[in-house]
Amino acid sequence: MAREGRSRAGRRGGGRAGAALRRGSEVIEQMPWRLVRNVDKPTEPLDEEGVRAIHEGAMRILEEIGIEILNAEALEIFREAGALIEGENVRVGRDFIMEMIGKAPAEWTITPRNPERQITLGGNYLAFGNVSSPPSYWTMETGRKMTGTRAMCADLIKLSQYFNCIHFCGGYPVEPQDIHASIRHLDVLYDKLTLTDKVVHTYSLGKERVEDAMEMVRIAGGLSHEEFEQTPRFYTNINSTSPLKHDQPMLDGWMRMAQRGQGLVVTPFTLAGAMAPVTMAGAVAQSIAEGLIAVALAQYIRPGVPCAIGTFTSNVDMKSGAPAFGTPEYMRATQMTGQLARFYGLPMRSSGVCAANVPDAQATWETSNSLWAAVQSGSNMVYHAAGWLEGGLVASPEKFVMDCEILQHIQRYMEPATFATAEDDIAFDAIAEVGQQGHFFGLQHTQDRYTTAFYQPFLSDWRNFEAWDAAGGIWTPERAHHLYKEIIANFEAPPMDVAIREELSDFVERRKAEGGAPTDF
Repeated sequence: MAREGRSRAGRRGGGRAGAALRRGSEVIEQMPWRLVRNVDKPTEPLDEEGVRAIHEGAMRILEEIGIEILNAEALEIFREAGALIEGENVRVGRDFIMEMIGKAPAEWTITPRNPERQITLGGNYLAFGNVSSPPSYWTMETGRKMTGTRAMCADLIKLSQYFNCIHFCGGYPVEPQDIHASIRHLDVLYDKLTLTDKVVHTYSLGKERVEDAMEMVRIAGGLSHEEFEQTPRFYTNINSTSPLKHDQPMLDGWMRMAQRGQGLVVTPFTLAGAMAPVTMAGAVAQSIAEGLIAVALAQYIRPGVPCAIGTFTSNVDMKSGAPAFGTPEYMRATQMTGQLARFYGLPMRSSGVCAANVPDAQATWETSNSLWAAVQSGSNMVYHAAGWLEGGLVASPEKFVMDCEILQHIQRYMEPATFATAEDDIAFDAIAEVGQQGHFFGLQHTQDRYTTAFYQPFLSDWRNFEAWDAAGGIWTPERAHHLYKEIIANFEAPPMDVAIREELSDFVERRKAEGGAPTDF
């Protein structure tokens, strides 16, 4: 299918399929920006005894096996807190863990440079973010996997700003390997802060990167240092080095962000059968243990600092060892982790992921499975919700656009209009008027509501085969390709005060001249 799509794109690029996408001043008619509230009850595969069993397993891991903390400063903090330390192995009691977890807020906000784009984590809020961190890029323009560049990364940042169903801009949407690693964080964060006005992220990779990021976010927001620290302005996400390790640079950044009250998300990457037990309960227990010790560290440093716990528990293909995503096991592990997050009173992060190599049917069903698992689990923050391929090794603009259609489906599904039961919604008079004859098309009840009654897609094609074929027979990835090109061609960055932009640019240039950040730890 991908090969066929490439040949058609070359034949029809910029033709009817592309021109038909523009509607008015916007490229598409999309749903407005809003925070999504998950109105469904969470799916809970575990009974109370099951939740307690996984909790007990996590506590025993922390008390009897321990976590390796590969950061000298963190080790000293745990020593001060009374942990049992042998070399780099840290064992902590459940009383300490639960006391620290109890200090973390159950709900908190992140306020970016545009306060209207503030997001809330916790409760029944549901926020979606873009793909983050793939080293490679795939687009129908070439039909092959390419090394990420700054231009590719900027295109994905623009898509992240354009689509209202994307609430935050995480990580590097693709790793721009044409920028030296010592200054990459400066250029990409500059692009994110100028091309978007949404919540942004920084990688916790040592002192310099995190300190630079905090200063850039402060400058972009026009904030004093005191204002910056009053509330989270951006966030970081760290991964444990499973099994049962936290590394030096990530904990360094984690602690610095904690000291200044910024958003903290810890997401163990536990692949069952490889870096975690083959059983889902064992993998989740290990993941919980790895996550809670980081939250406890942050709370000891600054009680009440906003923290969330993430899940990246899936399974591997036991034939090849490759990660598998969107599987039944992935869905259950996400739901189970949601139950544990509620048990601890912490907001939860999950992901929209797949193992497919191109934006095909496999990519769609695996991503849809993982996104609905996020909904069912009660997740508050969904990473990689648009644009992810090949187990996180590839970012694709076509896949990004396709995923945003799914995200809008979820957003519409959550709207009260889809389950309203007022008298006009029951529509008894309309049913009586039609009776056993005729139809509802011409009814006034229908005419009053037909423009907003149902979800209107921007990418799906609902015409019958003959009409679709007569219009060129454009397959979904190709429609997504044309649409992404239209969006990029017509993109307008959100406004930023000229003086603030100059101050931000000057800071970036100064830090580059100073050498940026070290590349070895």
